[in-house]
Amino acid sequence: MSGQSPSSPTVFVVDDDAAVRDALSLLISLKGLRAAVFASAADFLAVYEPAWRGCLLTDLKMPEMTGLELQRELQQRGVTLPVVMLSAHGDVATTRAALKNGAVDFLEKPVNDEILADVLLNAIRVDDERHRDAERRTQVATLLERLTSRERAVLELLGEGLQHRDIATRLDISPRTVEVYKSRMMEKLQCRTLADVMRFAAQLSA
Repeated sequence: MSGQSPSSPTVFVVDDDAAVRDALSLLISLKGLRAAVFASAADFLAVYEPAWRGCLLTDLKMPEMTGLELQRELQQRGVTLPVVMLSAHGDVATTRAALKNGAVDFLEKPVNDEILADVLLNAIRVDDERHRDAERRTQVATLLERLTSRERAVLELLGEGLQHRDIATRLDISPRTVEVYKSRMMEKLQCRTLADVMRFAAQLSA
């Protein structure tokens, strides 16, 4: 996996059964997806890198560390890689536990090829959305850090729906000064419209 490109969505298969790993790897490849296989949860955790993109397809019943335990370990490490649980021993309680812990799906063996492909593609889409959302939050935070305390206060009060005169009264400054702070704030946040400003204001209370 050392040559794995961080930008290449990959299905990381964790299963202690070599025959199952080979079959899943072949199926995933035939569906036009990349696959990387691991014989145990420990093997996967030993080499996992935060830059990896895609999803995790893990067996439920494995020695030493089960699929549910692997899922919890990833959560504790702050890993957002979507998890799809695969098992021949699924039951309602186990399914609920997996989904409650954040799994995007739970499939029972033997699984239909088309269903598996659809589930994996959806999991990869979820991963892409999570990363895009994280990037947006980082960009917003970086821009907000550029504001002075006064500019931030004007942004917050605009977000509350206050008019310029009300903001001036609240901050004990003139309406003209509010306009100046608003103009500087919008320039720093790269806002062109009031709607853009309101979206940034919403992030302050998110």
